[in-house]
Amino acid sequence: MATIKIFSNFIRIPFIFLGIFEAFAFIVSVYSAALIRFQGNYLSIGDFLNVQSGQNIGLIATVYTIVMMLSMVALGHYQSQQHVSKHMFINTMLRCFVALSIGSIVLIILYYLFPSIYMGRGFYTISVVLSLFGIIIIRAIFMSYVDQNNLKRNLLIIGTGFKAEKLIAENGGLRDGVSYKFKGYVAIKDEVSRVHESNIIHLPMDGIFDYAKSNHIDEIILAIDDRRKYYPDEELLKCKLSGINIIDPVCFLEQEQGKVNLEMMNPSWMILGNGFSHNSIEVGFSRVFDVLASLMIFIMMLPILIVTAFLISAGSRFKYPIFHKQVRVGIEGKEFTLYKFRSMNINAEEGGRAIWASKNDVRITLIGKFIRKTRIDELPQIFNILKGDMRLVGPRPERPEFVDDLSNKIPFYKKRHTVKPGLAGWAQLKYPYGANEHDAYEKLQYDLYYVKNNNIIMDFFILLQTIEIVLMGKGAR
Repeated sequence: MATIKIFSNFIRIPFIFLGIFEAFAFIVSVYSAALIRFQGNYLSIGDFLNVQSGQNIGLIATVYTIVMMLSMVALGHYQSQQHVSKHMFINTMLRCFVALSIGSIVLIILYYLFPSIYMGRGFYTISVVLSLFGIIIIRAIFMSYVDQNNLKRNLLIIGTGFKAEKLIAENGGLRDGVSYKFKGYVAIKDEVSRVHESNIIHLPMDGIFDYAKSNHIDEIILAIDDRRKYYPDEELLKCKLSGINIIDPVCFLEQEQGKVNLEMMNPSWMILGNGFSHNSIEVGFSRVFDVLASLMIFIMMLPILIVTAFLISAGSRFKYPIFHKQVRVGIEGKEFTLYKFRSMNINAEEGGRAIWASKNDVRITLIGKFIRKTRIDELPQIFNILKGDMRLVGPRPERPEFVDDLSNKIPFYKKRHTVKPGLAGWAQLKYPYGANEHDAYEKLQYDLYYVKNNNIIMDFFILLQTIEIVLMGKGAR
């Protein structure tokens, strides 16, 4: 399954086509619904362009499609991992229903703000029903082909040592073939083999190109542990010039998983690779985006903020603070005070010692369980964003005690502080709640991917997909 890079993000081509077909289905649904609902009222093609006086069906269909497509994105409908589960079709249909429901709520709000795009209950109901049927048909056809070999790229790994073993093990083994079909490992002389013998392809070193062409190899991963000993440059050059993609293990995992693999990465990869760059124009646009979006979220969530504040205060008989303040580490290691709704007991940390939150933590209050599950406890950080301590999107800020400890144990940990921390983050989308050193290690790999590739478009889609995290209660403790 080939991928392309758009705005520094890897997107699988079949899912781009899926999105195009589904957008077309939404547009067709609106036009079809107009014909069904108003067919007796039209005398000409010109009349069809107006549902009611002053209403243009093209504009209505466009707004409807954009809102519904963004709702689909928010529920993760164009992520390949959603299409490898055992109950894939049922889960997808349930998510489609939820996505259309969210889109309907957004459209209702828009109808009140912009009456000219109002569809009418009958017109709208028919459009949604037709949309749902259209999506089900398209998804059924897509899922019957997404696992077929003609949608996957043929993958060959050069090397059988540590990097080769780690590459497949890291990516979930041979079952993780949603985007590729693994053909095998090519043994390198004098390299200690660490992979299963049945997967090794024994070739003469001058036979790599011929094998790749005859077996229709699309991509070669160069996973040789020590390239100083042997490097089949002539054969790889032939492959490259014939159109076969040559990639290193770190780039492959970045492409497949959206993370930077720490175990196989070295400083030169960061220095010589693309990304890890920011300019003043991007920083300025990001700041404007953060302020405007934060103010919008604050206005929309104000009733929830007021109710939550009252419930927290009432739960402690109006004796204790509503907010919990913590010192966190921000950009370039600078410390700042982070605000959250208090979700734990007052004496949650005896002696002020930092303690990781755990599953079913007894320190969490009754109202605290709910606001942590729905991430409402994080909303006061809007004030941190407006102050400039944080961004809407970025690596989650950690406490100084944890940062000092993790920096001594995990390589490149402090590199996550080269950007401002955020309320939402790429790591939060990809990995559950971190509560120990292992989790911190795993999440750092996603944070570094964000540091390398972040831009305002990526930020927008991370915020959009965070809706799924909130609705499904993923990763909360």
